[in-house]
Amino acid sequence: MSAVLRFGIIGCGVLGSFLGRLLTHEREGLPDAARLTAVAGRDPQRTKDTADALGCDPLTVTDLLARPDIDAVVVCTPSGTHAELGVRALRAGKHVLVEKPIDVTPEAADRLLRAARETGLTLGVVSQHRFDPAVRIVKSAVDNGRFGRLTSLVVELPWWREQAYYAVGSWRGTRELDGGGALINQAVHLVDLAQWLAGPVTEATAHTGLLAHHDIEVEDVATASLRFACGAQGVLLATTAAYPGRTARLAVHGDRGSAVIDNDELVYFHAARDGEHAAVYGAFDAGNQVADILPRQRTELVRDRSGLLYQPHRDQIADFCAAVREGRPPLADGPGARRALEAVTAVYASARAGTAVRTRHDAPTDPAGSADRPDAPERTAP
Repeated sequence: MSAVLRFGIIGCGVLGSFLGRLLTHEREGLPDAARLTAVAGRDPQRTKDTADALGCDPLTVTDLLARPDIDAVVVCTPSGTHAELGVRALRAGKHVLVEKPIDVTPEAADRLLRAARETGLTLGVVSQHRFDPAVRIVKSAVDNGRFGRLTSLVVELPWWREQAYYAVGSWRGTRELDGGGALINQAVHLVDLAQWLAGPVTEATAHTGLLAHHDIEVEDVATASLRFACGAQGVLLATTAAYPGRTARLAVHGDRGSAVIDNDELVYFHAARDGEHAAVYGAFDAGNQVADILPRQRTELVRDRSGLLYQPHRDQIADFCAAVREGRPPLADGPGARRALEAVTAVYASARAGTAVRTRHDAPTDPAGSADRPDAPERTAP
């Protein structure tokens, strides 16, 4: 294999084009580790236009997978096609990075995980927010016990999408290819982060609704009460019906500290020092230590014309390339993405059933064998 990982991208929409620009953007530092060779898409003219803009070859999916000068494939197609295309790429001998979510059903995710295990190739799923500086600081604090015992998490994504957002792509808002609405499409990143910090969701009690949009099959509002394996409890709001749209927010609370990430920025952090005791009725948001631990935040604000930040995606692709070279799982791997999907699936199942739904994370599991577990969520009495 070449020292530089040679990529092909399947999908020429917003994300495929963005990642293509990232792979060809010398200022972002990836060309030393990765290079874009070709793109493929359903529309031949759009594929050619994208390839011309990126300086690479326009191909069909079949031809892209057959190219010997492509080492890895990025799948940026509608969510319900991720496993199918990912399995094809793995069977063709390519390492695979798929956009989130891993797919729209646990069964499809299992097929992809199984193919990765059987081929011995690297599988990653785009979860770029794991590489946000704020998230890494909070993750380190949790792992080192600086927040004490985790007690609660708040996941809030109050976004807005115009009706035109769903109309512009025929797959958006469909159960078959989108898998769901605001939760699986937009908030799955926060669900992934919550579980990366607190461990698996074991139970969900949820409601969903379609309240501000029409002519789609999925929810634009989802709310849930969550239980995590560590004992912490969580509250989830995911919506694309919060006009005009606010910022995504993740709060983590423990009995010795708390942190709040808002719009990818660490806005509150406090970890108790030795011998410290808060006032009887609490600090009422005082004692913010952000300035002490992160005096200069968000120094890299280079954004693509799509509005996406380069840094988190760049760092994820760099980690993926290193994982291929070193023969290790990437930081955002397939089993982790499947856990996020399983939590989302439990929320949807609870909303349909009108009762609490448990995931299969009640008992310890081996991530390497997760693809063979029967993971249909279980209902529990309210």
